[in-house]
Amino acid sequence: EYVLEEGARWNWLSDDTIRACAFVSAVAGVGFVWRSLTFARPVVDLRALTSRNFTLGCFFSFVCGVGLFATIYLTPLLLGQVRGYSAWQIGLAIFSTGVFQLIAIPFYAICTRYIDLRWLMMFGLACFCVGLFLFTPVTHEWGWRELLLPQAVRGFAQQFAVAPAVTLTLGGLAPERLKSASGLFNLMRNLGGAIGIAACGTVLNDRTNLHFLRLAEHLTPANTALRDMTAQVTATYAAAWGNPVQAGTAALKTLWLLTYREAQVQSFADAYLLVAACFAVAVVLVPLMRKVAPRPPAPDGH
Repeated sequence: EYVLEEGARWNWLSDDTIRACAFVSAVAGVGFVWRSLTFARPVVDLRALTSRNFTLGCFFSFVCGVGLFATIYLTPLLLGQVRGYSAWQIGLAIFSTGVFQLIAIPFYAICTRYIDLRWLMMFGLACFCVGLFLFTPVTHEWGWRELLLPQAVRGFAQQFAVAPAVTLTLGGLAPERLKSASGLFNLMRNLGGAIGIAACGTVLNDRTNLHFLRLAEHLTPANTALRDMTAQVTATYAAAWGNPVQAGTAALKTLWLLTYREAQVQSFADAYLLVAACFAVAVVLVPLMRKVAPRPPAPDGH
């Protein structure tokens, strides 16, 4: 996580700390896998991954973690940095996600009686992908009204994406493996969230710089709209302060802030698109899962 979050800031492996953390992570990761596969009772039972449903389910859990946590990270950050919303305004703007998730519960309960869970999960992952894609036309003017549809689709999709994955992933495992396997399954969701947030942070950092430079290429004296805007802002500041030099500096600062804001908005769109692509891959893999029959009750059950 440290490598992913701080790598872009410190130029990745050219930094001693980043390089050391990456090396330790690689060695420890290999050692962890070796220990888990050779020890009789490992902390994490990776042998459950020999089940196709469990392996795919862990991947779906990872992707859902990326989607759930990354969007919780991106949307408030967008509203706070670009729109300047307060915590209360951000809460009101993203409130609709939870509402539509609650609305989806009775629909999901009814659908499970008649539709294969695999197709319900495919529907949920596909809707989640569409909901994230609806975020990509974001502009600096977006508020709760513009966010309502993307968040409604995403919130409704969460119930259909997450709940079937649990049943399909754990339903086919032997009872003696269920306890450790469920821990690994939940770990994958949290790991997906952590890595997703770190990756989105890196995307925001790198793509903001890239978009800023691309926008700055067009901000030249040959740009008529730029000259008119700069002259108007300079005249406004000069009339207020009576200092043409200070007014010109303020106009350039205003131009820089506007350019940086638009670069930020475009980088947020890139981050949403990246997460949507993860869900698109997950949708394609759903048919590979096997159908799971309902588990019969225990002999001593009541």
